[in-house]
Amino acid sequence: MWALLSVADKRGIVDFARGLAELGFRLLATGGTYRALREAGLPVTYISDFTGFPEILEGRVKTLHPKVHAALLARPDQEEELKALGLERIGVLAVNLYPFRETVARGASFAEALEQIDIGGPAMLRAAAKNHLAVLPVCDPEDYPRVLEALKAGPSPDFRQKLARKAFAHTALYDAAIAEWLSGEKFPEEKLLALRREASLRYGENPHQEAALYRVVGERGPLLEAQVLQGKAMSFNNYLDAEAAWNLVSEFAEPACVAVKHQNPCGVALGETPLEAYRKAYEADPVSIFGGIVAFNRPLDGPTAEALAEVFLEVVLAPSFSPEARAVLARKKNLRLLQVPFPAQGPYLDLRRLRGGVLLQDADTEDPVEPKVVTERAPTPEEWPDLRFAWKVVKHVRSNAIVVAKGGMTLGIGVGQTNRLAAARHALEAAGERAKGAVLASDAFFPFDDVVRLAASYGIAAIIQPGGSVRDQDSIRAAEEAGIAMVFTGVRHFRH
Repeated sequence: MWALLSVADKRGIVDFARGLAELGFRLLATGGTYRALREAGLPVTYISDFTGFPEILEGRVKTLHPKVHAALLARPDQEEELKALGLERIGVLAVNLYPFRETVARGASFAEALEQIDIGGPAMLRAAAKNHLAVLPVCDPEDYPRVLEALKAGPSPDFRQKLARKAFAHTALYDAAIAEWLSGEKFPEEKLLALRREASLRYGENPHQEAALYRVVGERGPLLEAQVLQGKAMSFNNYLDAEAAWNLVSEFAEPACVAVKHQNPCGVALGETPLEAYRKAYEADPVSIFGGIVAFNRPLDGPTAEALAEVFLEVVLAPSFSPEARAVLARKKNLRLLQVPFPAQGPYLDLRRLRGGVLLQDADTEDPVEPKVVTERAPTPEEWPDLRFAWKVVKHVRSNAIVVAKGGMTLGIGVGQTNRLAAARHALEAAGERAKGAVLASDAFFPFDDVVRLAASYGIAAIIQPGGSVRDQDSIRAAEEAGIAMVFTGVRHFRH
């Protein structure tokens, strides 16, 4: 019986072929795979010698031949017909496809990418997968050891079916990548979202909900590439909160710390060191941080770890952890440490599920802000940094959103209220006396002047908001009366 090997990804192929040969399979290969097996000293037959037909059209046609496809498609009950035709069965097919996504990602020309569309490979894989009761279709190098073990014992129907499912998924993902590329559109008529499971999760938002983590094929994300250094497995809610924390902490060039609860920041601060940033973020809301997620955009050191160890936390994220920090936090066995290799930056598509449908949009990663002072009094040199800081934070708070800040730290955050005045009241009450001389940021414009007047009663010194309401002049007038500097950004940051 033959084993046909034709792989773009050569990882492990020589050892796999050697194992097949030891089990009595005769080796059949194409192009680069044939050369790799020959160089390894393995007995192997070239595909053209098997078919009796040369490769033509610069290699475009080499496996598209009746001898190949009959040997793959013959059912067990068609063995006699196969022999009558003078053909022998191919019992194992190892194929993985030309690296189309990678070719496109590196900026290949249209003509070059077109040549990377594999035809013979998918045709063989689909044939073998359809006929998996007689042929083992193998498309993943990680499966080679399992296939060899299964062949020794006799592959079970369940094992064969799993390989067939994987083969059809492999060709489906490949076709999805080609269709996406050919559309040339961000929102084509058919959007084929290819997902690969990274992990099964204990449960979803609540224990009665099943859940899993998937990767969008061909994409990278900071949390998907992160290394879990210790602690329990990440949960569904952990991932949501960790993503929110990492997205926000990545906004800052200065050392920063972000504490998140239920996908909303509860304490955000800048500092000269990670420890200073953490102390300030903790002081912003020492109650809500309990059981939360904390993210740093600088390596975590021993002193900061000592401070973190005083509080119950679910997850800590950082670009790296010093040996001292690892030693300290190792005492918190259930605490998850995520070493995240790169910041959350750049555009991507945001997906929201509806029953029976999906909403897609550009994620809110850009901030084309050109602040415009609309009051007679401009912000002072001390107020400007706080205004910019508060504006970055409010972008990551559920609407309606209000952030009060001073000295590079949040003092009060009004989250997800059904009206803006309630959000402002929540933030200002949390800030209390600390609101005097602080700044206030709003994710959207003020439809009335009530927020400005409330802010004035707490001693707010400057406000940043998008502007654009038909009643803007009312808010400007209220700010002028209170001596508050007001800045319009011209950009809103709704988060529903």
